[in-house]
Amino acid sequence: MKTPIDLLIEARWILPVEPHRATLENHAVAIDKGKIVAILRQSDAASRFVPVQTQALARHILIPGLVNLHTHAAMSLLRGIADDLPLQKWLNEYIWPTEAKHVSESFVYDGTTLACAEMLLGGTTCFSDMYFFPKEAALAAIRLGMRAAIGLLVFDFPSSYAADADDYLSKNMQTRDELKNEPLLSFCLAPHSPYTVSDRTFTRVLTLAEQCDLPIHLHLHETLQEMENSLRQFGVRPIERLRRLGLLGPGLIAVHGVHLDSNEIALLAQYGCSVAHCPSSNLKLASGIAPVAALADRGVNIGIGTDSAASNNRLDILEEMRLASLLAKGSTGNAEAIDAHQALRMATLGGARALGLEEKIGSISIGKAADLCAIRIDDPRLLPYYDPASLLVYSAGREFVSDVWVAGKKRVENGHLLGVNEIELINSVSLWQNRLYSSRTP
Repeated sequence: MKTPIDLLIEARWILPVEPHRATLENHAVAIDKGKIVAILRQSDAASRFVPVQTQALARHILIPGLVNLHTHAAMSLLRGIADDLPLQKWLNEYIWPTEAKHVSESFVYDGTTLACAEMLLGGTTCFSDMYFFPKEAALAAIRLGMRAAIGLLVFDFPSSYAADADDYLSKNMQTRDELKNEPLLSFCLAPHSPYTVSDRTFTRVLTLAEQCDLPIHLHLHETLQEMENSLRQFGVRPIERLRRLGLLGPGLIAVHGVHLDSNEIALLAQYGCSVAHCPSSNLKLASGIAPVAALADRGVNIGIGTDSAASNNRLDILEEMRLASLLAKGSTGNAEAIDAHQALRMATLGGARALGLEEKIGSISIGKAADLCAIRIDDPRLLPYYDPASLLVYSAGREFVSDVWVAGKKRVENGHLLGVNEIELINSVSLWQNRLYSSRTP
């Protein structure tokens, strides 16, 4: 007897990520109640299943939904507001003063809505965020049906969101308690960085992370100035400071990891930490090039992030995948470093594993959520093609994303976002643009 299911997706090519380097031709994915129940040849699917709906993707590559391991989604409203500046000047003279004037619940909700729209249209189905007013970011993700790991941001200085570190933590845990049963949400504790968080606050963060089983997501070893300041203030570089505080472990997501020596890479590997690699942002802010090939060689789990649209200026994981691979090759002189399959794995399962979500997402595997992205390949700009993984990483861009599903529900169809009034979204962003432009600093 045939089994009824909700959806059958037939694709010319499937890159499931697990098993590693697998490439499936003319296969289908059977989905029911939001989960993958089978992966099989198209010729066998008709005899096993009776789908409510069948999606034929005869000229497409189907991949797991992409995971953006690090972003500040609401900062999409600051895209292009302060370009071509070094990080500290960018932060201290432009971004932080602008945020002090404008960041509010509505800023975060509208900015995150814009970011979710951009990410979904580019094939990203899950993002890990770090920003003020995390409840509003979560509500925006829920509205668009997107999976999100909400970063519960912690600083030692006041903002429009919280007065001090204790206030951040109190409000953050309240948000987590209110929304912890939302099926598409998970949470991380997100102390901003070693240069904005004290030892006392890090200790409190670690205690909460252990009590609530939450990852810790923070900027780490991003710039040479960060290294110099840490040596001057604490006598050690930031990773060693965190090691002494007990923060290194499988739950730590080190964002950027640009300036790492061999001993620090060994520490990250020893403690099972993850690295969120943000190649475009690191290049644009002239922070440097992260040693991802060396990290990968030591077995460090690596995911890919965009950082914010204010420092990138795109929330485009397909572009970051390509750049991650090319930078690894160019910086090492090894053309085999971070090949196409490794880059795809970093952009999917690597991010999922860092967030503790590898049992739910990150690969096209039986039992996992049907978070999927289809890329059409019937375009002269992509022809000819001989290897689907190579085509995906080195040739295809987000403009070729046709369909996207989150937990089996279609969120993008034939390149169009579903469930969102684009005119209303554009009008909302225009209002913010006018307000922000009139008060730019300095």
